[in-house]
Amino acid sequence: MVNYNGWLPQDPEVVRKWIRKKVDVVKKVPYAAPRADVIQEFQSLIENDPEIFMYFNQMFEQVPKDKLPPGVDDYKIMLGLFATIITEAPKYDSERAAEGEVVGVPIYAILDQFSNTPAGLNAFINRKVNDQFKKMFTVWAEFLQSLDSRYVLEGTPEEPAWPQAIADFADIFVCDPTDKYYGFKSWDDFFTRVFREGQRPVDFATDDSVVNSACDSTVYRIAYRANASDQFWLKGQPYSLDYMLNNDPLASEFDKGTVFQAFLSPLDYHRWHSPVNGKIKKIVQVEGTYYAASPDPELEAGSIIASQSFMTSLATRVLIFIESDNPEIGLMCFIGVGMVEVSTCEVTVKEEEVVKKGHQLGMFHFGGSTHCLIFRREVPIVFAETIEVDTVVRVNSAIARVGNSGVN
Repeated sequence: MVNYNGWLPQDPEVVRKWIRKKVDVVKKVPYAAPRADVIQEFQSLIENDPEIFMYFNQMFEQVPKDKLPPGVDDYKIMLGLFATIITEAPKYDSERAAEGEVVGVPIYAILDQFSNTPAGLNAFINRKVNDQFKKMFTVWAEFLQSLDSRYVLEGTPEEPAWPQAIADFADIFVCDPTDKYYGFKSWDDFFTRVFREGQRPVDFATDDSVVNSACDSTVYRIAYRANASDQFWLKGQPYSLDYMLNNDPLASEFDKGTVFQAFLSPLDYHRWHSPVNGKIKKIVQVEGTYYAASPDPELEAGSIIASQSFMTSLATRVLIFIESDNPEIGLMCFIGVGMVEVSTCEVTVKEEEVVKKGHQLGMFHFGGSTHCLIFRREVPIVFAETIEVDTVVRVNSAIARVGNSGVN
């Protein structure tokens, strides 16, 4: 079993069965209309660049034959799968859906094993390849934001779709349960849904010594005295703050600082909210990778999920620097990291804007995602005793206090 944090079923055989069905479709219509042009462009990129061509062939040689996705014999079949997937919205229809397991990120399901190879790493850190992924995801996003993508929201208690899969959905989120699509205009509209008033209240709203959670998420790691520069690709994946912060002039403020990282699962709320009272000092959008992982031969699968620290230095992300009203905190940074698929990080605040705890900062659009809060070395931050790896935290809930006593 593999822990995919809910984005894919833990049982690899469930994923392999899903891939086999997709391959059967591809072999009938390799590049499905109406979004074939961007896939043909991807094939041309691979075949006209000798370095990329080499990597996309080597990755098939480097995956053990018993772990190759069934029927995915070469990069042309892989591209055919992409062509089919970007004509669809993700469905809540896995045979393991009753256990909360779905193929939530279908392209990652195809690339999982390839990401865990040296050739895959070389291919997926290539700027041209990532630019082409972005073009492909832009095309897919247009569909996911259209009325045509709503069909995956229609379900029944016996055969649930996404809204029915979330307990008390109509009570928690703004929606219209009398409408077969719950009032959502698209898949993306559902994915970026908002809470009803009164849900996720802001803890310690006026107490500037308390830091709140920026997202509904699960704790991945807390690291102290992170280095400005480190070998982030090595086992253990130490944080490398200069790279995480894109070598921004403000990065020097955070050397030997504290990093709190937590990931979002597919059924989580995907908007970000300010963890402190303060002012937005700077916003930086970083174009990065989508499927680059730190290869680990000991992993059966799930290299990207296991590479969340690594990805903070390379992946597509947004940096939001906030000057806290509490001088003991001072300048801090929120990082929204897009993982795989349509990893769009949309910012909804502006520089010099005053924000209060719970103020919306932005959101992830469809895709896996993780986030970090970074504090300077001088900040005496103490996390609550309940905040540890794999702890589920709710947005706006208190997670730490600046000072000698933690939040309990």
